[in-house]
Amino acid sequence: MGRGKIEIKKIENLNSRQVTFSKRRNGLMKKARELSVLCDAEVAVIIFSSTGKLYEFSNSSMEHTLSRYSRGLDLECGEQSSDEPPTMVIESDSNLLKDEITKLRSAYLRMIGKELDGLSLKELQHLENQLNEGILAVKDKKEQVLLEQLRRSRLQEEKAMLENESLRKQLLEMENSTRSQFLQLNSLDRPNTINCSKFLSNCASEDNELSDASLQLGLSTDYGRNRKTLKIEPCNGSGSQVASQ
Repeated sequence: MGRGKIEIKKIENLNSRQVTFSKRRNGLMKKARELSVLCDAEVAVIIFSSTGKLYEFSNSSMEHTLSRYSRGLDLECGEQSSDEPPTMVIESDSNLLKDEITKLRSAYLRMIGKELDGLSLKELQHLENQLNEGILAVKDKKEQVLLEQLRRSRLQEEKAMLENESLRKQLLEMENSTRSQFLQLNSLDRPNTINCSKFLSNCASEDNELSDASLQLGLSTDYGRNRKTLKIEPCNGSGSQVASQ
């Protein structure tokens, strides 16, 4: 007698179901291994149990087989799309774009409080939450910008204060140097001024003596002046004067 047929349906008994899963899984893995060896085929098997446990088999590499499978799907989709007329593809794309534009326009109008008719309470609450989140994000960004501007203004203020302090120090140094030079010039000019004063007083006394002698001898004052004429020249470089005969 041969093996009887088993009705293909879910096994209700948990233990029987687990035993059947283990046997059939091992048999499937064995068949996949035999197929890959006999036919030189690239075979990959992925099994998830009812509890979520993973069982897999691949005669080469599971990643390589999956990537190859993805490339095959892309090529198949490309071939199917190439069979369609170009005008139909363009029309379908334009219709999708129009629908997307309509949805975006409707969402924009709802965000600014227009075309709210026909929305349910749940949709209105969702829209309100979106607006509140947007307002909070804008406020946070505004605070960040204000703090950044405040930080920059403080840095500029500190820089200006440092520049003012540096200029004040330079001005004080210039005033001190100018004052010291002025004092040095005064100290150099004072002896020359005293010498010039003494020289002029001596010249005046000699002139008086000559005038007195001329009067006593009965000579005119022009004689005394012609006898000894003094030339007063400017002092050399310092304001003093030199007399020559």
